Amino acid sequence: MSNTMTHLRAPAVAGSFYPADPALLDRVVAECVAGAGIGPVPAKAIIAPHAGYVYSGPIAGTAYAAVKHLGDRVTRVVLLGPAHRWPFRGLAAPSADGLVTPLGVVRVDRAGLDAILGLPDVQILDDAFEGEHALEVHLPFIQRTFPNAAVVPLVVGHCAPQTVDTVLERLWGGPETMIVVSSDLSHFHDYDTARRLDLAASQAIEAAEPETLSGDAACGFLPISGLLLRAQALDLRVTTRDLRNSGDTAGDKRRVVGYGAYTLEPADTARLTDAERRQLLDAAHNALEHVVRTGRPPEVAVESFPMALRAVRKTFVTLEIDGDLRGCIGSVQAANPLVRDVVTNTWKSAMQDPRFGPLTAAELPKVAITVSILSHNRPMAFSDEADLLRQLRPGVDGLILQDRGRGALFLPKVWDVLPDKHLFLRHLKAKAGLDPDVETGTMNAFCFTAETFGTDEP
Repeated sequence: MSNTMTHLRAPAVAGSFYPADPALLDRVVAECVAGAGIGPVPAKAIIAPHAGYVYSGPIAGTAYAAVKHLGDRVTRVVLLGPAHRWPFRGLAAPSADGLVTPLGVVRVDRAGLDAILGLPDVQILDDAFEGEHALEVHLPFIQRTFPNAAVVPLVVGHCAPQTVDTVLERLWGGPETMIVVSSDLSHFHDYDTARRLDLAASQAIEAAEPETLSGDAACGFLPISGLLLRAQALDLRVTTRDLRNSGDTAGDKRRVVGYGAYTLEPADTARLTDAERRQLLDAAHNALEHVVRTGRPPEVAVESFPMALRAVRKTFVTLEIDGDLRGCIGSVQAANPLVRDVVTNTWKSAMQDPRFGPLTAAELPKVAITVSILSHNRPMAFSDEADLLRQLRPGVDGLILQDRGRGALFLPKVWDVLPDKHLFLRHLKAKAGLDPDVETGTMNAFCFTAETFGTDEP
């Protein structure tokens, strides 16, 4: 490999941010990944921190452990991180053919760079890489997780998130490409303040709301924001997999730096584990028993649940008795941890659905609970209702209609009872208070998908 490379970039922070000794570095990376305690995740992208390994290595290890099962498949890693040392506009790439670490040389994917260097905000700028650690500390993890991969290394300077999104769109590729965004979270607050700020930042990341992020929340907020725009466009579910700070790993709790590990998975493959589903349904069932007995929702000890059940999500809870609807209420915005949202919507479905009276103790043993975890709303461009119908995927898409101050939503589950596209749309228009036979030309539509499961499943 080295015979084909004429220009190699030497490491800048080996021996300070991570070990310079190859054997020790190899062992530290392996320990960080092995200690994560996370199963495989079908992720297309990860976000992981970039501090010294003694501080953030275990959190970065969580992100890489989640995708290590993809190691032989991934041949290209698009690696983006913030500029810490050199101010510039746009995105910077190196002129080097390879990046050196104590573990060897990581080949730079020149073809990948050539694909974006024609964009107005992408440039070769070696100064941006001088002394920069945000990308370099990821390279040993990449070498051990994706041994066959070349990298497209990009330092992100001052630019709009849409600029990053455009670059990612061009480099997105298929299963051969993994996206890695490098970022720490809050800096130099006391331990409790940092936990509060980092939780808020993580919830914004999970909700794919880049407009709520800033440099105070995450030093890599610009590459994160660009990635979140991709998440919105491509229906990716973002999940926090680890959230700690230097006070949890190796630092003083009086002045800490926050670290998070996140995975981004296509919604059609993003699934809770069977155990997580059971926990969520048990929480919903316990909530039903509590509300029937007291009329109030129970308190939810969110931190006692796994990370995936604490992720900010929007959900609907459907109650049925003998196959007939008994209540269905949900959230149209992602604002609460998943388990709390499900418990709240279980209570509302049982007690506040205006189509039904409050659920009774006599009905409780017969109730089947179905949970739907909704993805991002994606605006649909259509010329008329016939065009909208052509785009709809029966059994897959949920649909939101909005027109002149009126609106309504159908979950993908509604296809079970309205499998015909025309009837699906007509009933949804009627639900919204619109005339099913009239096309106004002012209607907006948004589609979404949902992970749906229930207590009546084996």
